[in-house]
Amino acid sequence: MADSKPLTPSIESKSQKKRNAQRMQKLGLSLTKLNARQLDDVQLTAELTNSIAEYHRIHSNEAKRRQLQFIGKLMRETDVAAIEQALELIAGSSAQARYQIHQLERWRDRLVSQDAALTEYVSDHPTVDRPQLRQHIQRVRSASDEQQRRTAARALFRLLREHQVNLTEGNSIAD
Repeated sequence: MADSKPLTPSIESKSQKKRNAQRMQKLGLSLTKLNARQLDDVQLTAELTNSIAEYHRIHSNEAKRRQLQFIGKLMRETDVAAIEQALELIAGSSAQARYQIHQLERWRDRLVSQDAALTEYVSDHPTVDRPQLRQHIQRVRSASDEQQRRTAARALFRLLREHQVNLTEGNSIAD
């Protein structure tokens, strides 16, 4: 007969439980730092959403600490992988967020350097505000010095990013 070990569930040590609780509290704290629009993007339970709202109403430091512990407790009962992924997207640290930023930077550079890029962008994104887009491109091209050029290029990037955000939310910028 082979040497068999009894099947016992892995028991978490008290230290590991404490580390997990602290991790959930930190995750809960990052949720409390989000604005209402960002919180809507994260799929949370109603109880967790209410607890975060309650955290914002509390003024006492000790009461906030206890509320944060409660939020951490609720976090241990939810799927934190989805929450972490949503937080990474919001923070812009995920690979997908970095990819989207790089795509927008490429579009901005192409729009400034190539006349045909405007037609291509408008055909791919028909809801974009064309006159405003043309105006931003013209500002970058006609900037008299490097500082003005960088400022205008940032404004163009913001316009492209806002359009992308509006598309992902299901809204569109009026033509």
